[in-house]
Amino acid sequence: MFWFFVSAVLLLFALRYRYPYFIKAAKYIYRVTFVVYRSKKYIKSKPYYTLLVDRFLHSVQKNPHKTLIRFQDKTYSYEQSDKQSNKVARSLLKHADLHEGDTVALLLGNEPMFLWICLALAKIGCSVALLNTNIRSKSLLHCFTCCGASVLIAGAELQDAVEEVLPALREQGISVYILTDHVTSEGMQSLSDKIKAASDEPVPADLRANISFSSPAAYIYTSGTTGLPKAAVITQRRLWAIALFPSTCGLKSDDVVYVCLPLYHSSGFAIGFGGAVDKGATVVLRSKFSSSQFWDDCRKYNVTVIQYIGETMRYICNTPKRVSDQVHNVRMAIGNGIRPEVWRTFISRFGHVDIIEFYGSTEGTVGFLNYAGKIGAVGSANFFHKKLFPYSLVKFDLEQEEPVRNADGFCVEVAKGETGLLVTKITQKAQFAGYARDPKQTEKKKLYNVFEKGDMYFNSGDLFKIDRENFIYFQDRVGDTFRWKGENVSTNEVSDILTMSTSIEEANVYGVAVQGYEGRIGMATITLKKDHQFECDGIFRHVTAYLPSYARPRFIRIQNSLAVTCTFKQLKGKLVEEGFNPAEIADPLFVLDEMVKSYRPLTHDTYQAILDGHFRL
Repeated sequence: MFWFFVSAVLLLFALRYRYPYFIKAAKYIYRVTFVVYRSKKYIKSKPYYTLLVDRFLHSVQKNPHKTLIRFQDKTYSYEQSDKQSNKVARSLLKHADLHEGDTVALLLGNEPMFLWICLALAKIGCSVALLNTNIRSKSLLHCFTCCGASVLIAGAELQDAVEEVLPALREQGISVYILTDHVTSEGMQSLSDKIKAASDEPVPADLRANISFSSPAAYIYTSGTTGLPKAAVITQRRLWAIALFPSTCGLKSDDVVYVCLPLYHSSGFAIGFGGAVDKGATVVLRSKFSSSQFWDDCRKYNVTVIQYIGETMRYICNTPKRVSDQVHNVRMAIGNGIRPEVWRTFISRFGHVDIIEFYGSTEGTVGFLNYAGKIGAVGSANFFHKKLFPYSLVKFDLEQEEPVRNADGFCVEVAKGETGLLVTKITQKAQFAGYARDPKQTEKKKLYNVFEKGDMYFNSGDLFKIDRENFIYFQDRVGDTFRWKGENVSTNEVSDILTMSTSIEEANVYGVAVQGYEGRIGMATITLKKDHQFECDGIFRHVTAYLPSYARPRFIRIQNSLAVTCTFKQLKGKLVEEGFNPAEIADPLFVLDEMVKSYRPLTHDTYQAILDGHFRL
């Protein structure tokens, strides 16, 4: 027995030496196996076992007095949240005349009512469209229309944004509710007073009797590669897949999850809130991310799990150092987009926190998880993962913006160490639900005859490479989207907004890298209309009126004409390479200056201030 024990220990040490990530891999495989077992059980259940109703009610019955939400200085238990969502559901049933299968659009910031409304809609068999609170005017109306909603619910602080599009909504016969006790504007109704007056009795289950794993649970918007935002269809099955993800990371029922990312994103809503509901955990909700208050919140609420995007981690690392930096109970960070140097700085400064970097898109069919903690990687390639969810990295022509095909018309896989486009096979297990009411954009994301006749793959639009240890590294995005401050920016949408101004004839928008920042910041090369000058103040007012902060071009370059292909597609590659250095560009350059509320000439001194981090972008 003694020698057996010694042999077992030696074997473990040998495995650890030969495979340094063996133990972490074993834990990961165990969690994945358990999650797969659970998901299969839920999918086969009759009636269908939903996340936002059945799983939630399970926690209500099991731990009614356990805290579900902490927001500012208020605490709400699972039972209280159940009753609040019942009140919301009953008020909507009575006043909005909702029925199973209807869609409700929600324009609301991070607050408990956001979550209660989502729970309420699930209880009556409705889906929710999560509108980005930063969008306005044309974009807001487009996002509302493409989800097919019959009702819009908005926060009181967003009433002005709704009023801009109210005439169009009234023409469509849309019911508009504002979360306040009184509304004087014609065409709107108050909702808070109706919720207060409603009963908190449970909602009958037969109201959602026909919900299945393929029913839409939510619509979450993504900029995609072209045009206005698209509504990705999140089915009940897809919602489960995303919500179960934190379990594979190691989330436990006694964890306290800090959600400071927008709830209209899949990260905040499906991973943060959904993951907490799945495990019966607690959510600490913050209305908006604050780097200066981040650790104070973590200490105040005894946070154990945080969410991040690359930018938030950099902001946290850039805060002034404190003696209390390592005084916290955070054990795990789940997110994506963290740079290697920021990763190292974070761990060195704030102590041992397991950073779980992952890759996945809202509408995508495969995801990666860096369970090993390999700095810089988003996951690792292994046989079992690829067997369950087939994917490949294929050669991609950046100029033509399409995969390279061989003489037989099939895609070509890249070798290890080479950068390639991630394509994932669309199967029964890995379904692509597409975009609501947008078959054209849905079709654009599909690739046919990739490796054999008749196969169909999802085009991720992202470039990766795999190293010799089989770790996967994100490289860049392709197409007409860049990412800045955690948001995807559609270059076509920004171009359309710019050319609406009185002086701009054409606009080619793209993202450029800036030293010290994650992602790419917006830049536009424009041509001016005949006999027009560049209106610094006017263009500033225009972009701030029509575009959210993250989408506004920070740099503008003026040319006499824009370079295009033979098919009149604007060329971006060379412009991206040239960047915004006035020493290398003869064209007039301007930078958006928030302090003077205008664009001003980009001088050599300003350029250096940007590189030194003294000029705010």
